[in-house]
Amino acid sequence: MVRNVGPAGLERIELKRLTERVGRLFSVLQEAAHEQVPVIAGAWVPSVDVCETANAVCVRVELPGVGASQIKIGLNSSKLRVYGEKKKRNSRQRIVSHLCSERSYGPFNRIVMLRWTISVKDATAELSNGMLLINLPKIRDRRGSEFKVPIVETESKEGAQREK
Repeated sequence: MVRNVGPAGLERIELKRLTERVGRLFSVLQEAAHEQVPVIAGAWVPSVDVCETANAVCVRVELPGVGASQIKIGLNSSKLRVYGEKKKRNSRQRIVSHLCSERSYGPFNRIVMLRWTISVKDATAELSNGMLLINLPKIRDRRGSEFKVPIVETESKEGAQREK
């Protein structure tokens, strides 16, 4: 069955769409504002991919040449922080001069703002071949859901005294 929507209904639909667009734009701008430029000399920012599935948010961080002991992960309900330091290996040979050096060394820091409700305690991280994979399980939004509250019947003191 097709219903005609009056002018007020169209305005409401358009207003809702506009509100959603502005909300997405605001979240993108908020993420961009929180991007940190390295303030320490020699600091670098690793590349990050953020993917969403129905049940989780997956974050992949490129950290070539970095061991698990050199990485720290901080997580709260609104942001994920991956930081640490990539140490430069001491060369066994005495190098006279570098012809080209493009790899980054030193401290690194990357913050990813989280727009999803995630389970912080169930988060996992795995480092394999220079790729750090962080799995952040989502918490199902329960707002608006109806819960059944069990009722426990207890015997009142007045009723117990009458029986005696």
